[in-house]
Amino acid sequence: MTALRIGIVGYGNLGRGVEIAVSLQEDMELVGVFTRRAPSTVSAAHEQTIVRSMDALETMQDEVDVLVLCGGSKTDLPEQTPLLAEHFTVVDSFDTHARIPEHFARVDAAANAAGTTALISTGWDPGLFSINRVYGEAILATGSTYTFWGRGLSQGHSDALRRLDGVADAVQYTIPSQEAIARVRAGDRPELSTREKHTRECFVALEDGADADAVREEIVTMPHYFEPFETSVTFLSAEELARDHQGMPHGGFVIRAGESSPGTTQTIEYRLQEDSNPEFTASVLVAYARAAGRLAAAGEHGAKTPFDVAPGLLSPKSPEQLRADDL
Repeated sequence: MTALRIGIVGYGNLGRGVEIAVSLQEDMELVGVFTRRAPSTVSAAHEQTIVRSMDALETMQDEVDVLVLCGGSKTDLPEQTPLLAEHFTVVDSFDTHARIPEHFARVDAAANAAGTTALISTGWDPGLFSINRVYGEAILATGSTYTFWGRGLSQGHSDALRRLDGVADAVQYTIPSQEAIARVRAGDRPELSTREKHTRECFVALEDGADADAVREEIVTMPHYFEPFETSVTFLSAEELARDHQGMPHGGFVIRAGESSPGTTQTIEYRLQEDSNPEFTASVLVAYARAAGRLAAAGEHGAKTPFDVAPGLLSPKSPEQLRADDL
């Protein structure tokens, strides 16, 4: 069996998680990490990992089967995914839900023109949670779907904070309403506003001379990220942030509450609890990289989402093994 050759674009927490996840796969090998930083300044998790500059990708189209893109959704992926899809099969974790249709359109145009395959918005939400929402709605035609995130650290939202002028470092936690979760599990099927389901907590270390009031206002009014939510902003020193906020747990629930006939209540619940958000997200990306490689080999070109991927394509097992072991 020929190993799937993986390249990693970007090396933060997510890129490091992908490096580790690839090392656990018997059917994959890591070609290397590609970074905008000076390669000599990047310390990889494994000594044997090769770190190259982004410019090196220009000559490596025949040496990489799938590129896993590990940049942020606010500024990196909207540019990188369509650009790299012109030359490579790619997988990303673009997670700005409201902008997924436009991101898909741009990536689809690039990938179709180039004859490549691009799997976008993989991860756990969007990604695994998205699939479970579709399953719930397809199975219980009459009902309501609820998604709760956290309590946990959001990589995408934390990255959006760190991109703001005046911010030296920051993290953001999403906090679900326990009262709302209890009502849904009880079968009440309440109508809940965005603000009734979650709050967001931001912890920010400012650069010297930054205007705290201006930074706070920019955070709480940021479309898609913080504006729809009740958002608190706490300013800390860099030392306090490093000491108290370096863990990266996350998780959440997708619940479909409905009826299969009048008065017959049914509930479907999918739960995820992560000690490390980036490592779990990386593990999902790597499974979808396997699927992307298989889709590309089958000539399935253009942009795809998790909705377009059969579960068996994620597994290293053969169809025969899956039928024997897991069906």
